[in-house]
Amino acid sequence: MTGLLSLITYTPLVGVAAILLLRALSPDGPGRNDAAKWIALATTLATLALSVLLVAQFDPAQVGFQFTEDVNWFAGVHYRMGVDGISVLFVLLTAFLMPLCIIASWRSIETRLLEYMVCFLVLETLMIGVFCALDLLEFYLFFEGGLIPMFLIIGVWGGKRRVYAAYKFFLYTLLGSVLMLAAILAMWGMAGTTSIPELMAYKFPADIQIWLWLAFFASFAVKMPMWPVHTWLPDAHVEAPTAGSVILAGILLKMGGYGFLRFSLPMFPAASSYFTPLVFALSVIAIVYTSLVAFRQTDIKKLIAYSSVAHMGFVTMGIFSGNAQGIEGAIFQMLSHGVIASALFLCVGVVYDRMHTREIAFYGGLVNRMPWYAAVFMLFTLGNVGLPGTSGFVGEILTLTGTYGASTWTALIATTGVILSAVYALTLYRNVVFGEIANGQLAAIKDLSAREVLIFAPLMIATLAMGVYPKMVFALTSASGDALAVAYRAAIGG
Repeated sequence: MTGLLSLITYTPLVGVAAILLLRALSPDGPGRNDAAKWIALATTLATLALSVLLVAQFDPAQVGFQFTEDVNWFAGVHYRMGVDGISVLFVLLTAFLMPLCIIASWRSIETRLLEYMVCFLVLETLMIGVFCALDLLEFYLFFEGGLIPMFLIIGVWGGKRRVYAAYKFFLYTLLGSVLMLAAILAMWGMAGTTSIPELMAYKFPADIQIWLWLAFFASFAVKMPMWPVHTWLPDAHVEAPTAGSVILAGILLKMGGYGFLRFSLPMFPAASSYFTPLVFALSVIAIVYTSLVAFRQTDIKKLIAYSSVAHMGFVTMGIFSGNAQGIEGAIFQMLSHGVIASALFLCVGVVYDRMHTREIAFYGGLVNRMPWYAAVFMLFTLGNVGLPGTSGFVGEILTLTGTYGASTWTALIATTGVILSAVYALTLYRNVVFGEIANGQLAAIKDLSAREVLIFAPLMIATLAMGVYPKMVFALTSASGDALAVAYRAAIGG
């Protein structure tokens, strides 16, 4: 179905146009904000429906790109779109999380609501475009374009230090991407094309691969983020509104891992093999160090942010193991973390909307007043620590298994991160949920509303379904993941 990817990518812009028209026709009219919310929700649901159609029509046995589009854009640069088993589920994940973000913002955002909805809809288009782009320049435009609406979401609707956090996020990610742009131009000059499928088949000289790999690594490492370029993430999460944190953890972090899978391994295999020990070392440090840092946090959001850095360490470790188990485990881990981390930030948003603080010491005994919330929070906490039966277990065990085949010591040290994650996550849960209510302000706190149950229900279903029946994911990813692993091993002579 040619054109389906463009339809999915640009449908959110229809909602943007409708909201801007609403603003022009009714500058201060009654009910304007409610209308904008419904337009945004309808638009994101339409995008989700189209994404489900995409997955339903995707051929899992086919290794190459499907639903391809190719239009001569300008000066020999082409507009190319397509998805394979590595990217198709990230399109679905993006479309899945966006309606939940709109519903989560239904009451919490009161100022500049029309502009807020416009930012989210534009961001959805740019994020989906990243996973569909099959041209380097097109990919770069989508990849970097997402900085602008997220910068505004943090800087306008964030917390007290929102301007500092927004600029830190913007400058960190922009600096790395400038190097990637230089590498893209160099590749264009050498290969004479910016087509991603053609560049995946092009053999760059080994010495050139080193520099190209480092340039792309600078961008993707910051985006994930890897240690030690991770310090922007906790600040961005703490200051961002709840829905902004959901998108940061659920989608934007995954763009770095996706970049490693789409560019680093297939285009620069010799350099990827050469730098694998470095990536393993940084991954292990991220897993162990940020887990220890997470344990010392007093802010719930900051703790979950450091947890995300640790979990992304498993992803990079699995990707650069270079075998099918590690690569497919990394893809699964990114999808699983996108669901679980988003749910955890939404859990924080529930209590923050009621009490306007995220300090762990403020809470305690919530199970006495919010039993349903306690049950929901428990499920996602257990998923975050990788309990069997949840999606978190499948991704972690596969990345560790794949890494074990490449480096025994790396896998053994990284396994301590599983223990550490249980320590900080369960300690957080105990301090917030169990015990007696010592803070009198919590005596009147209310349990989950119907709107909040509507948000958590699909996330709970996804966490359990992926954990109990992971084949539903591997059926779509295994052909492309296996092909990438085989091509990479062949290229490095392994």
